[in-house]
Amino acid sequence: MNHVDWRAEAAAIWRPRQQRLRPVRHLDPVALEDLLGVDTQKRKLIQNTERFLAGKPANHALLWGSRGTGKSSLVKALLNEYAPRGLRMIEVEKHDLVDLPEIVDDLRERAQRFVVYCDDIAFEDGETQYKHLKSVLEGSLELPPENVRLYATSNRRHLVSEYQSDNEQSRVVGREIHHGDVVEEKISLSDRFGLSLSFYPIDEARYFEIVDHLFG
Repeated sequence: MNHVDWRAEAAAIWRPRQQRLRPVRHLDPVALEDLLGVDTQKRKLIQNTERFLAGKPANHALLWGSRGTGKSSLVKALLNEYAPRGLRMIEVEKHDLVDLPEIVDDLRERAQRFVVYCDDIAFEDGETQYKHLKSVLEGSLELPPENVRLYATSNRRHLVSEYQSDNEQSRVVGREIHHGDVVEEKISLSDRFGLSLSFYPIDEARYFEIVDHLFG
């Protein structure tokens, strides 16, 4: 794995065939103030990121919801805002999550604080890449690194495919719903993120507000 000069570089993308991180030279210039209609999500993710940069307890974050609602843009805008304060970001594709433990191992002893960014992830039946998230989310024999957090976006709340048949094992005990093993396993993955932010389609009035803001 080629080393990136993290004192000078703010972001890198994992290139699996070359087994190296490629520095990002031209960041998407999106800014936090350009993102309208997601004020609550923006506030919570900013608060979490600032706590992380300050060395305080902070969560992994899952941004889920409809396409085109600002999930990816919010993560990119965070990097632009906080890179001068030491935030560093590494983008890893879903199909490359098998390499995630090795990538994180290289970051564990570094002075900088890293967000591993996984965009638009969702897992179908038979796919097992999500298992490689566990070493970052909860560790194994070794505790997860204190200087790494995972920010992921998805159009699925629980990241994995869900079917009506999964609920056949669910039962009602008293007034509580007890899910079966299949549902519990699927829900447990998204629960490990700690911070879950939902994004919904905007209405027409907000759409024109955004257009006026961006184009005057």
